[in-house]
Amino acid sequence: MLKVLHQLRSSVLIQNPWWQYRLDAYEHPDGSEGEFHYVHTPGSVFVIAVTDDQKFVLTKQYRYLNRRTSIEFCGGGVKAHLGIEGSARAELQEETGFECGSLTQIGSFNPMNGVTDELCTVFVARDLKPVPPKPDTTEEFEICVCSRSECVELIRSGELWDGMTLAALALFDAHTNRIQP
Repeated sequence: MLKVLHQLRSSVLIQNPWWQYRLDAYEHPDGSEGEFHYVHTPGSVFVIAVTDDQKFVLTKQYRYLNRRTSIEFCGGGVKAHLGIEGSARAELQEETGFECGSLTQIGSFNPMNGVTDELCTVFVARDLKPVPPKPDTTEEFEICVCSRSECVELIRSGELWDGMTLAALALFDAHTNRIQP
């Protein structure tokens, strides 16, 4: 059986409005002390917006760290005053200019478990209605509406490369029984 690693100490080294860079001291399986550097967040949400004709509403945006354009489902950090579902609804309106009549949670995942303790909760939004978008001043989006097969082609061509979108799509496929055991 794998040994649970016990935290001995924790400190925040750097903090901003979105995340904290933390340093923990913990006990190794052999009893010695180790340290772990990681990013702590309050979590994130991703919203798979599905139109009445079963197409996905995605966003295209420039990602500074990778110096390239990325096609993604809408999403962002969980805001404490909104909670998980409220944050999902806010991100949907902010990034796509839609609100939804139906919002269903389908799962969650950790986007990079050696670097962050973040859990991303994935929702499917249906019964979409256009509303004025509320983009953050630091973000710029183009809307892409794609069928499932068009998403597969974007993945094959390397245009859809965002790991969180790929993970959310896998959860969607499992939830809708596209992946058979």
